[in-house]
Amino acid sequence: MKKVILILGVFFTFIGTGLAQKNITAASDANAPLHALQPDYPTPYVVPNEAQIKATVDKVYVYLEKATPANLIHKASGEGWNPYQIYSDQLVFAKGDFRPVSYEFGVTYNGMLALEKVSGDAKYKEYVFKRLKFILETLPKAYQYTQQNPTKSHVLSGLINPKALDDIGAMSMAFLKAKRAGFDGDDSLITQKALNFILKEEHRLPDKTLARMRPLPNTIWLDDLYMAIPSLLQLGKDSVNVNCFNEAVFQFESYQKRMFNPSLGLFMHGYLEGSEEHPEFHWARANGWALLTNAELLEYLPANHPARPALLIQLKKHLKGLMAFQDGTGFWHQLIDRNDSYLETSATAIYTYVLAKGINQGWLDPRTYGPAAILGWQAVASKVNAQGQVDGTCVGTGLAWDPAFYFNRPISPFAAHGYGPVLLAGAAMWEMMKNHSFEVKDSAIHLR
Repeated sequence: MKKVILILGVFFTFIGTGLAQKNITAASDANAPLHALQPDYPTPYVVPNEAQIKATVDKVYVYLEKATPANLIHKASGEGWNPYQIYSDQLVFAKGDFRPVSYEFGVTYNGMLALEKVSGDAKYKEYVFKRLKFILETLPKAYQYTQQNPTKSHVLSGLINPKALDDIGAMSMAFLKAKRAGFDGDDSLITQKALNFILKEEHRLPDKTLARMRPLPNTIWLDDLYMAIPSLLQLGKDSVNVNCFNEAVFQFESYQKRMFNPSLGLFMHGYLEGSEEHPEFHWARANGWALLTNAELLEYLPANHPARPALLIQLKKHLKGLMAFQDGTGFWHQLIDRNDSYLETSATAIYTYVLAKGINQGWLDPRTYGPAAILGWQAVASKVNAQGQVDGTCVGTGLAWDPAFYFNRPISPFAAHGYGPVLLAGAAMWEMMKNHSFEVKDSAIHLR
């Protein structure tokens, strides 16, 4: 028994030592100002400048330019295809790391457009326009093929015959934002399909809240806030259709009342209609989609929309909850309130983006929110590797009612979910550093 106690004592001493402050100093007040000693920060605790931010996002841009092809090939022969040839389900995207048609790349296009706006560098916009033009050039043949072969799936099926909000919501948002940035392609087929699918075709609960029939009937996924609402906002702005704005607000409020835990300031990932109990798993990226959607609502709803004050209050409640769980490294955990889950990049990038965006828009006080944004950005920047890939991103994730599922989701630099958030965070941080000056004062980062 004594041996067991001794082993446990050594074990807990080791654990305690591992968690203790590492940079113990032998100095004393007699020979050094202890308060001014440099801590052993795991993430650079410095104020980034515009050049550093640009260097980080440009590495990502260079990688994505090579990794996202804008052409199709014949699967069997590998030969290139052009819109004058016959379209079929035997066509695939040319070799690359990502597909340029996905909700993840709807976010990526959004990030590129934001970078062009803050930097004035047309290369970011041209990246988007090149790929959207390719999609629109291919679409007529793909649409005709779908009409003739309605049961066959192909690379553009999601835009023509969507089966889920993931297929078309974020992509239609990207087309509409690109149009406002000068893209002149005819996106009406995609945007009209998005409007019909979101408003009329996607499954809903009896009270009209958007829901899924998987993994169980009438399941609400927090992710769907972003898969539907930003598109609705752009569709409303494009057509001055107040119904789109009101629908966007209705959906956000419906999810909020079911899934937001006000005592924690966090959203649960999933909700099962009709269940008496709802196990709460506060998955980081899903909270990111909700936060990002809230920011989109504040940016694009009409200035006189009556929902705006409540949406700003909700944004601050959510950020208060999130900031309480920011790790000392600057990251957030895969399950936000479980610090034994891994640190995750895409969610950290989204939170950083909204913090900086909120400061840029005047929604948030730079004195109290700016340091958290800076710490988050330094964490995100540390995950952009030499090739421009984003490390530490959780792969695509379903919904579960147990922690093991979330704890053990793989991470990969080929998880496309990380790239748009990093670009958005870079754009917002770039703008924040243009307009606000921060410094290390009394050993901590503060607004100058």
